[in-house]
Amino acid sequence: MSTATAELKTEPVVFKAQKHLPEIDTSYNLTDEAIEHFRTKGFVKLKNVLSREVLDYYGREITNWVHKLNRNTKPMEERDTYAKAFIQVGNIWTHSEIAKEFCFSRRLAKIASDLMGVKGVRMYHDQALYKEPSGGFTPWHADQFYWPLETVNTCTVWIPMQKTPLEMGPLSFAVGSHKIDIGRDLVISDESEKKISQALEAKKLPMDEGPFDLGEVSYHYGWTFHRAGPNKSKHSRSVMTIIYMEDGIRVAQPKNSAQENDLKGCLPGCKPGDMADSPINPVIYRT
Repeated sequence: MSTATAELKTEPVVFKAQKHLPEIDTSYNLTDEAIEHFRTKGFVKLKNVLSREVLDYYGREITNWVHKLNRNTKPMEERDTYAKAFIQVGNIWTHSEIAKEFCFSRRLAKIASDLMGVKGVRMYHDQALYKEPSGGFTPWHADQFYWPLETVNTCTVWIPMQKTPLEMGPLSFAVGSHKIDIGRDLVISDESEKKISQALEAKKLPMDEGPFDLGEVSYHYGWTFHRAGPNKSKHSRSVMTIIYMEDGIRVAQPKNSAQENDLKGCLPGCKPGDMADSPINPVIYRT
């Protein structure tokens, strides 16, 4: 068993007390320039969204549940490309009141609503993505390939729990790719990495491949293509994500098996044509 895998099998820490950090529900000063960047480029990186105190406190609890729920325990050399990319754990908010408080942050949700220009957002799901030391690259992909939703008013906030230099594999974006109809039928894989990379190069789309400072987060549209490099550091790249969809969005007929699985797991009880409002898709922010 590799060192990285052993690290994530550590016994979860037990937290005996819960405190409320009101920062996560306060407003963030979102500029018109940031909104324009998001809508034209397909993503935006925002500095000083969360403090060290918030990241440390909620990050410990999220990491606790990543340890507890992780099922990706094969040695790194025995995994495929996707499994090497990260430890992936979803719907952590359903296991922990502390994690729920973080995932239901009005601060983060209002940013998503304002960026997309909608009156409110629901949670599609949360997802921790922990790239272990020696973890591999994350192939080019677009998240909305997996989502049976009728409109493009969806976005993901990518929240590193630590400063994330290039050696840790921060998220990279293909600028303006949310407006280009390429690779939308490709599941995340070695094939998507190759074909989307070639298509982006042919379209001459620039890349944003910068590091993330502590407290910096990014938002990207569901159809924005993105990837991440390998983690060459000695520490886990700990990241939490929350996927938002416009309040009032309807469920679409699944177009692939991945969307069929998401319909069952992320929108339980909903059918194509229904409002996307199952018990695990609560409204997080509404004007």
